[in-house]
Amino acid sequence: MPVNIDEGNLKQGLLGLVVALVEIIQEVLERQAMRRMEGGRLSDQEIERLGMALSDLKEALDNIKKDNDLEEAVKSVRDGLDQVADDMIGSLLNTERWGQGVEKV
Repeated sequence: MPVNIDEGNLKQGLLGLVVALVEIIQEVLERQAMRRMEGGRLSDQEIERLGMALSDLKEALDNIKKDNDLEEAVKSVRDGLDQVADDMIGSLLNTERWGQGVEKV
């Protein structure tokens, strides 16, 4: 049985995934930059360069999303990843669930 693949959907889904992952990485970089700034580990010049680089990255991502009509695809990926993370954190915090599904030997 042949598999029918809609190339447009595949491209949009894959690009949406990539953009969503880059956005998440950008957010992590921003948090790390804030920690370093608050800790006094960055010079004024480094803060300026870092701020410009993060701003340029955000602008580029926004343009990619707009130009490729990816807002919904990125939102869907991010929502799905948020749900997975919430489930994982819930499992880790709920110690009663740790032993469930594990067969005793």
